[in-house]
Amino acid sequence: MNPDTHGWRHWRLEVDAQGLAWATLDKAGESTNSLSSAVMEELARLLDELDRQPPKGLVFRSGKAAGFIAGADIQEFTQLDTPAKGIELVARGWQLFNRLAAVRYPTLALVRGHCLGGGLELALACRYLLAVDEPSTRMGLPEVMLGIVPGWGGMLRLPERIGPQAALDMMLTGKTIDAKKAKRLGLADDSVPPRVMDAAAAMLVFSGQARRRPPLVQRLLNGPLRSVVARGARKQVARRARREHYPAPYAIIDIWAHHQGNALAAPQLIDGIVRSATARNLVRVFFLQERLKSFGKASGFTARRVHVVGAGVMGGDIAAWCALRGLTVTLQDQGIERIAPALQRAYSSWGQRIRDACELRRVMDRLIPDPEGHGAAQADVVIEAIFENLEAKHVLLAGLEARMRPDAVLASNTSSLRIEDLASALVRPERLVGIHFFNPVAKMPLVEVVAGAGTDAETVQRATAFVRQIDRLPLPVKSAPGFLVNAVLGPYMLEAMRAVDEGITPATVDEAMLAFGMPMGPIELVDMVGLDVAMAAGRSLAGSGAEPPRCLLERFNAGHLGRKSGRGFYDYAGGKPAKPPAGAVPAGLAGRLVRPLLERTQELVAEGVVADADLADAGVIFGTGFAPFTGGPLNYLRDQHA
Repeated sequence: MNPDTHGWRHWRLEVDAQGLAWATLDKAGESTNSLSSAVMEELARLLDELDRQPPKGLVFRSGKAAGFIAGADIQEFTQLDTPAKGIELVARGWQLFNRLAAVRYPTLALVRGHCLGGGLELALACRYLLAVDEPSTRMGLPEVMLGIVPGWGGMLRLPERIGPQAALDMMLTGKTIDAKKAKRLGLADDSVPPRVMDAAAAMLVFSGQARRRPPLVQRLLNGPLRSVVARGARKQVARRARREHYPAPYAIIDIWAHHQGNALAAPQLIDGIVRSATARNLVRVFFLQERLKSFGKASGFTARRVHVVGAGVMGGDIAAWCALRGLTVTLQDQGIERIAPALQRAYSSWGQRIRDACELRRVMDRLIPDPEGHGAAQADVVIEAIFENLEAKHVLLAGLEARMRPDAVLASNTSSLRIEDLASALVRPERLVGIHFFNPVAKMPLVEVVAGAGTDAETVQRATAFVRQIDRLPLPVKSAPGFLVNAVLGPYMLEAMRAVDEGITPATVDEAMLAFGMPMGPIELVDMVGLDVAMAAGRSLAGSGAEPPRCLLERFNAGHLGRKSGRGFYDYAGGKPAKPPAGAVPAGLAGRLVRPLLERTQELVAEGVVADADLADAGVIFGTGFAPFTGGPLNYLRDQHA
């Protein structure tokens, strides 16, 4: 069949000599496939064509290098302004994929690269799923991250295929799995290398083999014992998210448990989800994240070797993260005994993430102890990550500049010192840029890329491209005390400690902000940051004349430095904070505590430290965990005044 005769823009349909139809999705004008209304309408016409001339089998594949299908077209979510439009969107995919699931010829989804949301729901509607085993192949139903539900069949078919416990875990967290795990769970029938994928797809679609069914226990849990699983799932979700802030995970459980995964059976529930403020704001957060991902694209810079100076927690973890992302990393400190703990921490951390012993060995081989600092001369990026002392950093940076290649990026991970002050020790001060990571490096997605007054624009671009290369979200900011994230956290934590000084218990202060929607209370955050760091940052950000809160000073003087010392505002003898029950939260406490953060964010936009309000919202969400369902601090302020 000639695809041009059908007038299709996004799909190609070809039938080979064996009678096997190959449907290739190559969405016009886009680098990534998504299931827009136009793509779905063409898919319906494609199935019409195959109804008229049934093939021996049908294989779905992608024509994009970027992956299989990223999901639905998220731009279309922003246009769902009536209940009818929301129901229509759900019905379109539910009915079309039910039709696909019912065709008489065998169907197969050949999944290479990302297969997310509606893309996985399409694959689940096929009889077979063949996963290509390479690092970029990831499968998941991340709709919950957008405040919505997988309404095109995911809530029905994923539990049927892999059992409800594994399926709910994927749907309620939004996490993705690789090809090997997909095969192990039974989501994929097989996992094959790229070189044999087409032949393996043809062989599987013609095999006639039955789908592997989940074990009997899982089938029972997906049938008569659903209520037991649902109760457990609700308890798990309640530990992470409150229903009033994040209704979608609760809706997923209810639709699976009471409506066999058919979202159309609960139209009022769907309308309450799809057009909720939470969904609107989480879609906003998605687009903010996409904007951060776009930074650095203008630069063709690619790093292969990184040199990190300072093997403490931050420096060691930055080096380990770069090694995990495929770069060769040399890690420098004053002796091998200072570097060894960072290597051990990396091995322990990545050992939990990487099951393949050979792959773990390859990652660790890329992380090279370098007490003499020889790696600086060969590195494409050099990152200074020693303690916050201007004179010590001056000596180090001047020495690095003398040994580095002139075209390499020289960066500081400083959290509180001005880039201009650090650069004054350099022959070429314009080459210094801030690349400010947050702790813990492996979990915090944001990295501030800090430009001093004289920093060269090309240097900023290259630093930004590097941050994207290691799969982090770069936020361009100007050099100012605390930049953006620490500058807004400082007054927020300070106000929380003032409340403690007034007699409100730390647990009550934390509970007020957990109820507001923060992932962690401000007092526990002080413990995590370290009371010594809070003291130093407080002096730096507030000025030498400001008195630290009494509750902070007393604990600091007693040597209680927070989580790292085992005791701060809370006791960490068991590894987690031992919190007494929170008292009744005084009316207006959350508003009082968050106000300094909101005001400081506004000021930093006005001062030009961050370019605009949207970027400020993105930075505070991804850098502090500020309640994502609000859409960010400044969006929250606008909604409050609307």
